[in-house]
Amino acid sequence: MEKRLEQLPKLAEEVRKENLKYFANLKKRTPKNLDYVMQELHDDEFKKTDCLACGNCCKTTSPIFTDKDVERISKYLKMKVAAFTKQYLERDEDDFMVLKTAPCSFLDESDNTCFIYDVRPKACAEYPHTNRKKFIGITDLTVVNTSICPATFSIIEALKKRIPLKSNKKIRRK
Repeated sequence: MEKRLEQLPKLAEEVRKENLKYFANLKKRTPKNLDYVMQELHDDEFKKTDCLACGNCCKTTSPIFTDKDVERISKYLKMKVAAFTKQYLERDEDDFMVLKTAPCSFLDESDNTCFIYDVRPKACAEYPHTNRKKFIGITDLTVVNTSICPATFSIIEALKKRIPLKSNKKIRRK
């Protein structure tokens, strides 16, 4: 897994433009069954992918914390919301509440488990979002996630094979 994680940003960058073009074209002609295909690809990938063997999302990025997340986690940690927010969170450039530090403050790096798993943020529970309904609306996020999550990278590569898009090039006939 370490070698795969080391190579992932480079691999994702190599196909970034291709993925952006693929999704731009997919948005123009979104298959009605796209969410079903994504669910199937997601399920197939996570039958063979163990997130605890990776943990790269928790080591490198922060989820967005909703007000409900903050309230639920604060209560779980027996902290006041203001104290929790002051200790762990900050507003990012998009005005979202995110962790102040990476890796995640709640990650046990010895085994990649989460201290607050049962009350983790909704964004963590749904990550990498490849099985989300109306998937077509989060393709930009998905392209970013291909450089963080090896499973996302594999799912998108499988999607391009499963739903190949016809080239825009016209064939010349003599």
